[in-house]
Amino acid sequence: MIDYKFQLSWPFSNKRDVMDKAYVHGYDSRENRRLQDQANTLVELLHSDTSYPAGSRILEVGCGVGAQTVTLARNSPNASLLSIDIFEESITEARGAVESNGLSNVQFLCADIFNLDLESESFDHVFVCHVLEHLSQPDNALAILQSLIKVGGTITVIEGDHGSTYFYPDSEAAQKAIQCQVELQKRTGGNANIGRELYPLLKAAGFSSVNVSPRMVYVDSSKPGLVEGFTKNTFTAMIEGVRESSIAAGLIGETTFDEGIRALYRTTEQDGVFCYTFFKAIGTKR
Repeated sequence: MIDYKFQLSWPFSNKRDVMDKAYVHGYDSRENRRLQDQANTLVELLHSDTSYPAGSRILEVGCGVGAQTVTLARNSPNASLLSIDIFEESITEARGAVESNGLSNVQFLCADIFNLDLESESFDHVFVCHVLEHLSQPDNALAILQSLIKVGGTITVIEGDHGSTYFYPDSEAAQKAIQCQVELQKRTGGNANIGRELYPLLKAAGFSSVNVSPRMVYVDSSKPGLVEGFTKNTFTAMIEGVRESSIAAGLIGETTFDEGIRALYRTTEQDGVFCYTFFKAIGTKR
């Protein structure tokens, strides 16, 4: 394995308190399960074309609980991964997930993307999934990552876009509940609609040959795995998770929010349909 030098520099006395505010979904066992459900359900859609050559050095940024790390390591068994996250407990979860799957090509570091002490141009590839949406300065983050990639290397970025959500039967209350999550994330400096911005963000960061492919999750009752894994356990669970904070912030009333959640579950019935789009962008450093 490769030994990487790093330095964590976090200018707050209580990192956990700060991250709880920045990560609108929260850090608890329920969110851990939601992330694992999302990763397992969408592995083919998002990662069927994600693999790296033998001998590659890959930096995974914001690995969280390792929901994506396991797939990365499994798809590229002869590459070396350095997976970083700012939250120590997430690193512990991710390490456990990798070990329980019998994978040995990953190292973990607790580190802040904006205060990394890593050698310039030391990675062949960088992988970023569901991270930029939580950053107030995604452009600066991409500039930092660009400096760590070797000439000819690539960056892969995957983000969702809540503005792409639509379903049948439609529901104004459900749309309002979803908008609560968008607004809460905006108030922490994030952007739940960042998927549509990946092309200009990567171009502005200096990447060339940028290619963005939309990955739509289409769910109806003929796809029971997606009904359970995505509509219920990923998306609706995510919106349910911001109920208390949305009401406390005065964004919505209890009755309307609960009606919205019922409407989202209604889309999982025999005649229901749910759609959401992720965007996967790949850029090259020239």
